[in-house]
Amino acid sequence: MSSEIRKLEPVSVWNKFADLNEVPRPSKKEERVIAFMKSFGESLGLETKVDKIGNVFINKPATPGLEDRKTVVMQSHLDMVHQKNADTVFDFDTQGIEMYVEGDWVKAAGTTLGADNGLGVATIMAILESTDIPHPAIEALFTIDEETGMTGAMGLEAGWLTGDILLNLDTEEDDEIGVGCAGGIDVTASMSYKEETLEGAYAGYSIAVRGLNGGHSGMDIHKGLGNANKIMNRVLHLGITQFGLRVHEVRGGSLRNAIPRESFAKVQVPVAEVTAFEAESKRLIATIKNDFSITEADLEIVIENTEVPLQVVSEAVSTKLIKAIYAAHNGVYRMSPSIADLVEASNNIAKVTIGGGEVVIECLTRSSVESSKEDVVNTLTATFELCGCQVKTSGDYPGWAPNMESPILKVLDTLYQKLNGEKAHIAACHAGLECGILGQNYPDMDMISFGPTILGAHSPDERASISSLQKYWKFVKEILANIPKQ
Repeated sequence: MSSEIRKLEPVSVWNKFADLNEVPRPSKKEERVIAFMKSFGESLGLETKVDKIGNVFINKPATPGLEDRKTVVMQSHLDMVHQKNADTVFDFDTQGIEMYVEGDWVKAAGTTLGADNGLGVATIMAILESTDIPHPAIEALFTIDEETGMTGAMGLEAGWLTGDILLNLDTEEDDEIGVGCAGGIDVTASMSYKEETLEGAYAGYSIAVRGLNGGHSGMDIHKGLGNANKIMNRVLHLGITQFGLRVHEVRGGSLRNAIPRESFAKVQVPVAEVTAFEAESKRLIATIKNDFSITEADLEIVIENTEVPLQVVSEAVSTKLIKAIYAAHNGVYRMSPSIADLVEASNNIAKVTIGGGEVVIECLTRSSVESSKEDVVNTLTATFELCGCQVKTSGDYPGWAPNMESPILKVLDTLYQKLNGEKAHIAACHAGLECGILGQNYPDMDMISFGPTILGAHSPDERASISSLQKYWKFVKEILANIPKQ
């Protein structure tokens, strides 16, 4: 399928993207893509280094005539979110992404595409390989594990970079110039319990919530999309509070930074309550589907008879857990009072695992304001501690504060208007970009973020616009030709 992609314009970028997508690169498993990138730099005869955490650096001298310009750091991350549809047979650890073209879009066959941030990586590779594109001295920085911990950016030490300007290529709307982003923190609630053996007459059921869009837990959190864990919890809450439903297991969601698309449960219901449970569940399912009829047209909630082991969560524990998940905040927590239409703080109840005597509930909280982030964390902590869970936080990373007086912002703003006949949208975003973290060790570096249009990131619906990449590529080349003098 990549042969079709390799013919698209700009050929140099799409070919590098196709090369990259042949290399398995899920977050925290970047060994092969680190080796791939190191080999690429060395094959060009460019200075290539890898730091102790796995970030790759490739330096390229300025083209003749631009030696007096400021050095530019071009930065993207090597890892990708690994999500697939339930019926897609695919191994992210061993297989390359299967791509195809549909109209103006490049898509993947039932998996994430890896355009986030693979198109940024491919752009930098194309610049490094080029022999006819004018540019200043370039320090290419390829970080690792952006999607599940930002450990590459957090582990980058001072002294590796000398550049004055950083171009982060991880924004996903081609008319947007990014000047700020949210920080984030992982919140994990857990507890152990003793399983009980049911006595009496019970009927077993499997419950499946599927067909949701999913998406980026930052950029898409305001869109009113369904969260599979919260939807499953509504069904379980009905069964527990009204019909004596007992939980054997619940497994929903997969990654903290993806809005969960699917959840599956195995439960038992007293035989005497089966008729009423099925009737009321049917009514609730109709209500939920109606609630999400506009945003989640393909939502399915299926309850089927099945054989379920008699080992279940105790009634007291399951009741507390289901109520806690019901109470736990999910979605937008606060809109920014100072920046129009910007989500300030949010939470994604990303993964719920109950079974075998263990409970783990994983959340990703984001905020552009530290006090709001702390408030959401305290809200979640209080909610889950009240049901007996232990709550831990990890992976805390800062936001990136906007600098509207940034010199490189003024350059990009002017060039965008010159190329497109209209002004760019200058904005902060609710996603987590690496700029805020990198700025801790490089506080004087002037940073900006931009990129081509990518929709559905962090879901199997991820797709990249072909025409947008062409627009963006012209912008990249124009920026490099117009970097200010030192």
